Amino acid sequence: MPAQPTDTLLRSRALHRLGASVAVPTYDRSQLQRSIVHIGVGGFHRSHLATYIHELCQSGHRDWSITGAGVLPSDQAMADALKPQDYLYTLIIRGPQSTETEVIGSIVDFVHASPRPDRLLASIADPATQIVSLTITEGGYPVDDITGDYLPTSPNAGPASAFGILAAGLQRRHQNGHSGLTVISCDNILSNGSVARTATLGEARALGDGLADWIADSVAFPNSMVDRITPATTDSDRAWLAAHKGVNDNWPVVAESFRQWVIEDNFAAARPPFEQLDVLTTTDAKPYELMKLRLLNAGHSCLAYLAALKEMETIGAAMACPELHDFTASFLAHEARPVLPPIAGIDLNQYVASIIARFSNTSIGDQISRLCLDGSAKFPKFLLPTVRAQLEADGPIGLSALALAGWCEYLAGPPERLAADPILGLATDHARRAQHDPAAFLDFPEVFGDDLPRSQRFSDAFNRALRCLRERGVESAINAALTGDRDLGDRPAD
Repeated sequence: MPAQPTDTLLRSRALHRLGASVAVPTYDRSQLQRSIVHIGVGGFHRSHLATYIHELCQSGHRDWSITGAGVLPSDQAMADALKPQDYLYTLIIRGPQSTETEVIGSIVDFVHASPRPDRLLASIADPATQIVSLTITEGGYPVDDITGDYLPTSPNAGPASAFGILAAGLQRRHQNGHSGLTVISCDNILSNGSVARTATLGEARALGDGLADWIADSVAFPNSMVDRITPATTDSDRAWLAAHKGVNDNWPVVAESFRQWVIEDNFAAARPPFEQLDVLTTTDAKPYELMKLRLLNAGHSCLAYLAALKEMETIGAAMACPELHDFTASFLAHEARPVLPPIAGIDLNQYVASIIARFSNTSIGDQISRLCLDGSAKFPKFLLPTVRAQLEADGPIGLSALALAGWCEYLAGPPERLAADPILGLATDHARRAQHDPAAFLDFPEVFGDDLPRSQRFSDAFNRALRCLRERGVESAINAALTGDRDLGDRPAD
């Protein structure tokens, strides 16, 4: 990330120099209440929750602002980018026909808690803090995907992980006699609030002192569904912002215009006035979570690895390929959507059509490499529930099998192209063994559990897809799966 000249950087005292084409905060940031601590400040947080809070501030609310936090050594980069800018950053919204830019001011501080978490613990314990929110990726939750049980971290490791720090901060809060707060997961995990609760209670039990009981009684963990496509920021984004808007920003954020947030109205303390925003509060977020995870997130992952095999760089470019477009549309319409329950107020056919349109937005530049991150954490949550449901219904699984075959071939490729994954070494080992024995890839309980490898139909569909992909290439493998080639595919899409 190139450093910007300090005299031209985006910062509070330079806002008045920006032209009318860039919206800026109109509120006094020094008067905002520091009521939210957010762990995991990346692009998505800054395009989603931080932007919602900014809009509340713009409308006159002073009870809400965000102290950002990072718990990983790599989070130092975000601290270094934001601090010289007074924690301001620019949001670039790229729609199909137009681009908008806005400076966001809702983040007023940043705490880097690695290796010393004391300041972050104090922020969580502060009675002014009403919410602790998280975007730590699907692999950051120490909870077993299959059983839903807490997975203990290393004993005596101290508060180093996000949930270790959260539990230790809540312990201080409890010891100081303060009331509970609300923990909001903004990660793509089904029942993400419940999973966050399991992880927090697991860490709390290790601390003892009745902490787990206090958390169970005093801390709320609402489930939520969050959505906004937010690609990784590139140097070309920084250059465009400087050249076209006169804004020199170390780390701007690029996002699509679409956004969505559905959250259960279950708060232990004060909550933002969501009714003034385009946020849906509900008593049960699970149907909306299922919809988004099994359609949008699964669609991204299924498309990404096949596109990576063709050395494509963005989702927009992949969707311009007729075979990849048809693969994605057919997977969503014929495998994923039919096994979803009805959702009040949602037309699933329209939702699928909106996903295809969003994926096809070439202006957003959403990177294939970003979507190839953490496959071993994503597929069990996004895709395999669909596979299990279709197997139970004796429905089609050929496109899902092909997506998994694409992941296998991707993992067996050059190491330098592989995106990060929480168990990358184990995943690549299974993929390389599958070069001689396709069943070896499915013998991967961390991803496939114990049931799917025992399904003869699933194993046969995966073997056919992998063989076709190797022998005929991506386009032919897709066509075989779409048409139901009985030698190479599964059932044809209706």
